[in-house]
Amino acid sequence: MSPSLPSLLGVFGHPDDEALLAGGVLAQHAAAGATTAVVTATWAPETHRAGELADALVILGAGKPRLLGFADHRIPDSAPGRPRLCDAPMDEVVQRIVEHIRAVRPTVVVTHDAYGQLTGHPDHLRTHQATVLAVHAAGLEHRFPDAGPPWRPQALYAATHPHSGIGLLGTLMKQVGKKTLSVPDEHITAAVDVSPWLDQKERAILAHRSEAAKERPLPGILARLPSTARESVIKTEYFTRLCASPTAGALSALTV
Repeated sequence: MSPSLPSLLGVFGHPDDEALLAGGVLAQHAAAGATTAVVTATWAPETHRAGELADALVILGAGKPRLLGFADHRIPDSAPGRPRLCDAPMDEVVQRIVEHIRAVRPTVVVTHDAYGQLTGHPDHLRTHQATVLAVHAAGLEHRFPDAGPPWRPQALYAATHPHSGIGLLGTLMKQVGKKTLSVPDEHITAAVDVSPWLDQKERAILAHRSEAAKERPLPGILARLPSTARESVIKTEYFTRLCASPTAGALSALTV
């Protein structure tokens, strides 16, 4: 039987971004029989956060980690001997993402928004920029010809937050000294209620144990909340469609 939802590839900056920003949608698509996968731009495969990412992806049904292995902007030990993502040549980052797009052959790609997600983290912003370029380059046979046969996804979405959807999350972020960068409500293409997959999403977030044990990272903020408050923060995932399908009407929205 064919899957009822399109194949989905997430491309995110750090381990835990996949669960926080699109964990419900990833679990939803996997449950429908669609191929799902996640590319993570930073942290090396031998680090503790790579192991936590592997656990989270099992929970979400999103396969094995696909780590690009660049260093986190603020944590050199995240990839010893490797350049920071923000310092790596853009073409190198784009090619690495193209390789995964052509290997997975997703219908839909999801990444960070142009703000770099809520706090404007440099790694999120760099990942957004590289993914936008990679989605276009992946379909061009003369761009990165050694990265596999061309494949053009039908849609690219940015995971984001509308002004009206910040609510409690904005208050919580402010309490730990973090800003929240949201977009006008009319920028939202799809608001997905992921309540049926909330248990998986919560467990995937908390699988990032080292972040959940800290005060300032979002997994830690969420871990300290009562379950009802935590659910209110993470039960809806918001997306903005960034490019049109090459086939008219092939995919109108990322919806349940």
